[in-house]
Amino acid sequence: MNFLPPTPRAPAGPALRVMRQRAIQAATVVLLVSTACFAIIQSLPGDIAFRIAAGRYGYDQVTAASADTVRAELGLDRPAWQQLLAWLGDLLTLDLGTSLVTGASVAGELGLYLSSSLQLAAAALAMALVAGATAGVLAASRPGGVLDRLTTLWVSGARSLPPFLLGLVLILVFSVHLGVLPAAGHGTAGNIVLPAVTLAVGLSGLFARVTRDTVAQIRQSDYVRFAATKGLGGGLVFLRHVLRNTGVTLLPYVGVQLLVLIEGVVVVESLFAWPGLGHALVHAIFWRDLPMIQATALALALLVVALNTVVDLGTLALDPRPRRRELVL
Repeated sequence: MNFLPPTPRAPAGPALRVMRQRAIQAATVVLLVSTACFAIIQSLPGDIAFRIAAGRYGYDQVTAASADTVRAELGLDRPAWQQLLAWLGDLLTLDLGTSLVTGASVAGELGLYLSSSLQLAAAALAMALVAGATAGVLAASRPGGVLDRLTTLWVSGARSLPPFLLGLVLILVFSVHLGVLPAAGHGTAGNIVLPAVTLAVGLSGLFARVTRDTVAQIRQSDYVRFAATKGLGGGLVFLRHVLRNTGVTLLPYVGVQLLVLIEGVVVVESLFAWPGLGHALVHAIFWRDLPMIQATALALALLVVALNTVVDLGTLALDPRPRRRELVL
């Protein structure tokens, strides 16, 4: 009988490894965020049952008896650890429960909020990337020039201006004085302009600076000079070597700034009454709607994980070399 040595297992593909790592991260995020939200709500001052009853019936109609009825109905009189285990058990079956205030399905409402937040985040990110990358490339064409100095000033001003203050300024200028854009609401193309610009300004300045520094460095690299000596035109060298390698640096930086984008969504949605996850989270905290709080916080956290996964896969597609592993026999 011949005994053959076991065949070595080929390592998992780079994309599969990224997906596996992000799946583990997502599971950890679900557990930590759910527990943290529950602990924070339990530690807030005031009677949770009274707040929920006020959200249902209005403050004028709330009595001690109605609060006790809500407490018994929702099981708020149970020990905290039992309430948490019940939520985690429902979460394993993908059951997000119902809103304690409206009685509607949390999953149904969450889908509407998530789609609105994704629209706003996508519009803001597209604006920031187009404006920032374009300004960065133009500034890198003449380092130390007028445009380069203006880009530096833009970066400093954009980062020092809080989103809520910028949003108020945009509302005063374009809604109150000029009357060309709505200050709040949802449903028309004009409603998304001001909140998207508010989010995009801060990100665009950072993208401009990173793009400017990266393009200037790549243009001085040996492989770009060698490509020019082979007779390739300036436009072809820029597309094949400068632009692609700039994307390898810029994409991971976009992933780092996604957390800033998600944090800004919470503030900007509340300011412009945009019906997204941030707006829903603020209202759910006010009414102590625990299932909605946990669901919206989970959605925001998992949105960061999902967007970072897309960034990782995009970076891998542009330059897979750092993630390649040779088969060791």
